[in-house]
Amino acid sequence: MDLLEVKDVKRQLLDNDGQKIDILENINFSVEPGEFVSIIGPSGCGKTTLLRLISGLDKPEQGSVSVNGEVVKKPDVSRGYVFQHASLYPWETIEGNISSGLKAVYGRNYDHELVNHYIDLMGLQGFEKSFPHQVSGGMAQRAALARSIIMNPEVLLLDEPMGALDAFTRADVQNVIYRVWQKTKTAMILVTHDIDEAVYLSQKIIVMTPRPGKIKDVVINDLPFPRQRDSDAFLKMRQNLQEKLKFGFNTESSK
Repeated sequence: MDLLEVKDVKRQLLDNDGQKIDILENINFSVEPGEFVSIIGPSGCGKTTLLRLISGLDKPEQGSVSVNGEVVKKPDVSRGYVFQHASLYPWETIEGNISSGLKAVYGRNYDHELVNHYIDLMGLQGFEKSFPHQVSGGMAQRAALARSIIMNPEVLLLDEPMGALDAFTRADVQNVIYRVWQKTKTAMILVTHDIDEAVYLSQKIIVMTPRPGKIKDVVINDLPFPRQRDSDAFLKMRQNLQEKLKFGFNTESSK
């Protein structure tokens, strides 16, 4: 059984005049356990809306989203969510942010060793007692990633988590995500505007059209890991995706 199934999903929103606008239309795809999937497409095509539907933060007008055969009706710890901005609690230390979900579930009896494990995995040693405003954007995003993955979700939703980072930091966080994915085998769904990012991380890439967002193509990326960004095969895959996005989508590898 597929871990996640999105079936015949349609989503509409109201514009300023109260008129319905089609945001997503006839969306169908599935995600296997442990699979890394990226969703690419132009701004406004409904990528974030799709993640919100999967998370349970929103509901479709038509169709369904199911996890392990159960229809998603509300948010659940089985579906982690990492936003574009780290959104850490400013009053908590990095360690406090990472452990916040565990404390909410287990109180003071949470697994401190597990927190230390993820601090080490994310390369945040020495910054445990720092507050979010005292660390770099890349470190804050790594802490946000740890806060979500430590809850052991079945699927982790990544909504452009590298979008606000500079090119060097972006590549660093990409490598952290790859390392975490390889270690945890958690299914991940990444929304990104960066074709290189999608090619570097994904096993499957969903290409969406301009609004109303539809799935134009699903590209299987079977390049072996770890991937080399300057290899002929990588560049060929990148070019293939660019050809599928001829409707003006930004194909630059960084912002």
